[in-house]
Amino acid sequence: MITNPILPGFHADPSICRVPGADGVDDYYIATSTFEWWPGVRIHHSRDLKHWRHHSYAVTRKSQLDLIGHPDSSGVWAPCLSYAGGQFWLIYSDVRSLYGAHKDVHNYLITAPSIDGPWSEPIYMNSSGFDPSLFHDDDGRHWFVNQQWIHQPGKHNFNGILLQEYDHDARRLVGPVKNIYAGTPLGVVEGPHLYRRNGWYYLLTAEGGTFYEHAVTLARSRNIDGPYETLPGNPLLTAWQQPTDGLQRSGHASLVQTARGDWYLAHLAGRPLEWSGPHADRQNGVYQHLHCPLGRETSLQRIVWRADDWPEIDGGGNAPRLQVPDSGLPEHPFPPEPARDDFDSPTLNPHLNSLRVPFDERWISLTERPGWLRLKGRESLMSTFDQSLVARRQQHFNCRVETRVDFEPEHFQQMAGLVAYYNTNNHAYLHVSRDVDSGLRVLRLTVNRRGALTEPATPVELADGPVELAVQFRHDHYQFQWRQGGAAWQDIGPQLDTAMLSDEYVTHFEGEFARSFGFTGNFIGLACQDLSGTRRAADFDHFSYEAQA
Repeated sequence: MITNPILPGFHADPSICRVPGADGVDDYYIATSTFEWWPGVRIHHSRDLKHWRHHSYAVTRKSQLDLIGHPDSSGVWAPCLSYAGGQFWLIYSDVRSLYGAHKDVHNYLITAPSIDGPWSEPIYMNSSGFDPSLFHDDDGRHWFVNQQWIHQPGKHNFNGILLQEYDHDARRLVGPVKNIYAGTPLGVVEGPHLYRRNGWYYLLTAEGGTFYEHAVTLARSRNIDGPYETLPGNPLLTAWQQPTDGLQRSGHASLVQTARGDWYLAHLAGRPLEWSGPHADRQNGVYQHLHCPLGRETSLQRIVWRADDWPEIDGGGNAPRLQVPDSGLPEHPFPPEPARDDFDSPTLNPHLNSLRVPFDERWISLTERPGWLRLKGRESLMSTFDQSLVARRQQHFNCRVETRVDFEPEHFQQMAGLVAYYNTNNHAYLHVSRDVDSGLRVLRLTVNRRGALTEPATPVELADGPVELAVQFRHDHYQFQWRQGGAAWQDIGPQLDTAMLSDEYVTHFEGEFARSFGFTGNFIGLACQDLSGTRRAADFDHFSYEAQA
């Protein structure tokens, strides 16, 4: 059986494709959205659809993507990965604004001879909407689809799915633009992908928005430009208003066929936790007391085709399942990854990401102090420009992260430590600094909740030398800890709720925090700030992430 999610933690908007393997065994790849995190477009690999591991990133150069100044949850939305004509094709959006009536978004294509690259410089496609996708027809023609955004007052912003031909020789879209599908009463039609089977063109879309009403809608036509007929009994997949095995928020999907002829649907889903306490004040009733701190994850469902050439979820119904029949392909597990990184390699662990900017020796180094990661302090954790932060996705409800930091700040504007980070306005930070009044070196815990900074613990005076920091996640709460000189671990501050690190907490459609959006997930990482501008450096001896029962 395949156990969902196959990609735990923040892995949204999966685009899956199969590539014939040189050894006769096919390779499967999934590309997912990375939003404001760098590098862009995270790619996972499998040979049996059951076991997956992170393989690479596609967008690795600033010439392919410049995220400086992008707001939270903008950047790379909904990439589309495909393989045709002996090469890989990757379409991605760069969403540069997302508040108010407008969406400033630009869509690009890059190609590569191998999944490992080198990936080309981007070819600009269009800017009419997000969630672009490329379909390679049997006759060799390429077709580009994307959601169209309309900003005019009184109109629904999601204005259907556009189709236009792509001429790869000319490196541009050509011919007429046609709106081929307006969606269903579920609304918010987006995430289009085209497929062809038995003389039918199938248009797979997402609807209902990316929260609990999310769904996968399917339509078909004998002609690529329509008209498209919606699946009877649509949606194909949804968790809305029905019990599931714990997978909610299910939607935004793509299809793949194995060499054996089996079909699978890769889709996003969230695993919500119950949320109560002083901050459980969501106005949107259905989300109240639910949150997904791991973000939107990737799952698989097995698809079967009926005699009338319409598909359905294997086993009937349209609810996502935690356990799914496997592909029957030979098992291909991967060796476990080490829990601890001692920074002895000259390259960073690929699970570590930065915000908006590439890794650069001007602010990060693994060589200036061998065996340590050096971060040079830059702007605050609320900056959308130059942060010195490296972090990894939280992928387990129960996990522990530890590090050891060597940092001698000169004053209170210099800080370095361990952070649980959702976005610029929602994070918790345990850090070494100086007290503004006494001048003593201290350990402080600050919590930024919806942009309001608080300090829920009394600062701790530190002895000379490095300090060990930790954070322990236990389901719906997390606890920071510290120690020095081999002493026992000590808690610092109260238990904090993981709800503050979730889409549900950040996203508001009404009230004081209206027009605040979040579509990512929690990261845990290392950070350094020097708000005076002198770039005071902090050194980290190791970084460990351990999943726990």
